[in-house]
Amino acid sequence: MSGIALKQSKIEERGLQYDRRWMLCNEQNEFITQRENKNLALFKLQFTKDGFAIKFKNENNFEIPFSINGDTETVKVWDDECEAIEYALGSAWFSKMLNFTCKLFYMPNQSKRKVSEKYAHNNEITSFSDGFPILIIGQESLNFLNNKLPKPIGMDRFRPNIVFTGGKPFDEDHFKDFSIGKNLLKGVKPCSRCVITTIDQNTTKTSSEPLKTLATFRSKDNNVLFGQSIISTKIEHEIKIGDEIIL
Repeated sequence: MSGIALKQSKIEERGLQYDRRWMLCNEQNEFITQRENKNLALFKLQFTKDGFAIKFKNENNFEIPFSINGDTETVKVWDDECEAIEYALGSAWFSKMLNFTCKLFYMPNQSKRKVSEKYAHNNEITSFSDGFPILIIGQESLNFLNNKLPKPIGMDRFRPNIVFTGGKPFDEDHFKDFSIGKNLLKGVKPCSRCVITTIDQNTTKTSSEPLKTLATFRSKDNNVLFGQSIISTKIEHEIKIGDEIIL
C-alpha cells in the first residue's frame, strides 16, 4: 500500500517499528502485492494513537491496531513460510474494497522469518518485506535517474525506508558497515527492482519507466538495481531526520 513519511522511528530487529507487520493474502495464504493488484497503491495510511487509519478512495477510514493476539496460521512470502494471525474484521473490509476474497494477517513477535542465509550474518530476521528489514536510497541517485527520464518520478516508486541527502549518485551501493545515530547497520545486497516501480502511486497508471531507462545503466545478471538492502547489527535505538550517516 502507500507508505507513511516519518520524522523519527525506532529500529527493531525486523526493521522500522511497525513496518510491514501486516500483510494481505489470497485464499491460499500467499502474499498479495501491487504486482497482482495496482489498486493497493490507492490505500492511504496514517498513524493513530493505537494503530493505523486506512483510507480507500471515498470510503470511511478503517482502523487496525498495531498488534493482535490469536491462533496462528502459515502464510507464504515468496518461498518463505512463517506464522501469522488473521484479523477477520480486516479480511472482510479489504475483500469488500478490492472486490475479491483476501485475508489480512499480522506477524506476531514469536514468528521468526529469517533473512536468506546467503546474506545473513547472525541469523537476522525480517518482517513481511520482500527479503530484508530495511532499504536505503540516496536522493542523489534519484536525481541522477530523473535527469535521464522523459518525465521525473518520485521516490515513492522505490518504497525505501531511509532516504539520505548529500554524497554522490549511488553511494549506497558501497555501504558496508555504517551507523545512523546509535544504530549499527550493514549493507548486504543491491535491491533488484520489479514492475511496481512502473506504477504511479497516486493514479495507478503504468508505463515502461523507470525500468526501461534503468536497464540501460543499472543492470547486472538480468536484474535492474536501485537502492541497497541493509540489516541491523546493533538496534533498538531511534533514528530521526537529520541524523548523520557515518561510514
